Amino acid sequence: MAPPGSGDGDAPTDESSVDSDVPADGDADAPADEPSEVAAAVDEYDGEFAAALESALAGRSGVVAVGVPLGLLPPLLAARRRTEDPAPWRIACRPGAVDALGRAVVLGTAVAEAVAAGEFELRTLVGNGGQDGATGTETAARPLAFATPDRVDAVAGPRPDRTLVSESGGDIAAAHEAATARFEAATPATVEMPPRTRLLDAARETLDDRFADDVAAVLDALDHGAVGRTGTVTDRTLLVALAARHDHLFRDLRRWVDGAGGAGEDANDAGRGADRVAVTPGQELTADRRALVDRELIESIRVPMGPGRPRIRLRAVDEALLRAEPSEVLSALRGRFALPLDEDGTLRRGPGGGGRRPVWDREG
Repeated sequence: MAPPGSGDGDAPTDESSVDSDVPADGDADAPADEPSEVAAAVDEYDGEFAAALESALAGRSGVVAVGVPLGLLPPLLAARRRTEDPAPWRIACRPGAVDALGRAVVLGTAVAEAVAAGEFELRTLVGNGGQDGATGTETAARPLAFATPDRVDAVAGPRPDRTLVSESGGDIAAAHEAATARFEAATPATVEMPPRTRLLDAARETLDDRFADDVAAVLDALDHGAVGRTGTVTDRTLLVALAARHDHLFRDLRRWVDGAGGAGEDANDAGRGADRVAVTPGQELTADRRALVDRELIESIRVPMGPGRPRIRLRAVDEALLRAEPSEVLSALRGRFALPLDEDGTLRRGPGGGGRRPVWDREG
């Protein structure tokens, strides 16, 4: 028998919570066009500046970056991938930047992968800004600089006209030492998101290869800020839809997103390993599952599985969702969520709109 709160079908924390009317994150009443946290941060720096920064850092060894905001982590990642350097790049981020990675599945898993591979060492600067610490504007009190022993690049200018100012020779040694001292004084930081390789390995073990391949294709295809935790379609909505395309049990999906490992482990184990990192708490998927059902994209099928409450199997029933390439699923979801609902909560259809395709009429 599973312990209380284990996430099994007969536990009150799993399928019995499905019909709860308690609102949760990912509420469908949130604006559909609200940009993700990462997208808003990336928009602080135009594409030309990000490309210039990537070019300036690619191929350099021993990079020390201080004052890095969330929006400049993508070009840092791109530059690191173009660089062969046995030592990690030391990156001291502004307050809030590393925390935001725990709410950003695309960028967060990529940065966590770089840390796990020894490519990045992350820290957080102390007392380097207030609520806008993850973004904000460079000032004399919070400079943004990228230093190597032979060159220093600093960000200068107001937001619309930011530019990268480079210096070499002369006082570079002192500037490099100052950047290193700021990094050493910063607090070690942990990305609260699993490395991408570990995430996909767990998906293969907890669910199956097809689902893991879909997740890999989605993470590779999406921009870093394409989806987040705000709006009507969140990263959680996307993961539920991907699982429904392969008829997975809701419990198994919840165990995976909650950081469960192999057989015998459970998402709510009190003795979970210290290295287990979740994409999101499993219980937070319920609102997204219900929203997908309301919009006739998936069905929740109760499946008897021995004593206790039946478990729920997720099944995609919308033709567009079933036929979409993994990289197209997010767009398909947003298209359907853009359609209005009637007063009773059912999907409003146009004059030619047909009914939902019956499960028994589905191929395979």
